Amino acid sequence: MVRVLIVDDQTVVREGLAAILGTDPEIDVVGLAADGREALDLAAELRPDVVLMDLKMPVLDGVQATQQLQRHHPGISVLVLSTYADDEWVLNALRAGAAGYLLKDTRRESLIAAIKGTAEGRSYLDPAVAGTVVRQAVAGPSVSAPGPSPLEALTDREQQILRLLAQGYSNPEIARQLHLARGTVRNYVSAVLQKLGVADRTEAAVEALRRGLLDESGD
Repeated sequence: MVRVLIVDDQTVVREGLAAILGTDPEIDVVGLAADGREALDLAAELRPDVVLMDLKMPVLDGVQATQQLQRHHPGISVLVLSTYADDEWVLNALRAGAAGYLLKDTRRESLIAAIKGTAEGRSYLDPAVAGTVVRQAVAGPSVSAPGPSPLEALTDREQQILRLLAQGYSNPEIARQLHLARGTVRNYVSAVLQKLGVADRTEAAVEALRRGLLDESGD
């Protein structure tokens, strides 16, 4: 059972999320908070596995609350759920220690999967913000990794898939762009993750950028 604390300054959003998550038997919504300060108090009392965190709130915003949660309760994972896709909000939240960042138009099944995955230690990024995040993650003077490149194990089509993935495209978007079936794209993505030895799309995208795959495409 994944224990979840929902944090949002809008009552209708808090209650709506609680109703949505309550339909899954493996999720237990243990509390609702209207701002970052209340979130900290409830987190200390209830010890949830995952805090579903809004960002722009009164008293204490989500970035500040995330930072304090990670300082005082590092065992609690924070998954941001926000309307904001701006670079500043995304990067500040992740730098504060958020495990993932989703937008509020995320589908129910994707949100539930992300909450469960976050509780298991995985990271989730909305495709709309992934490109910005992975580029920032590799920014700096040292962006190339030493040694043989694992990209050499990928076929031309797998490298093409990885290049689009690294730019933040979702599976359906990749399927449309390459005129492939969604299931085919899903299989390609699984093969790419396995060959690169990474756990998720975000790690694969970072590896692609570190190895200069996007530069080769002219982006």
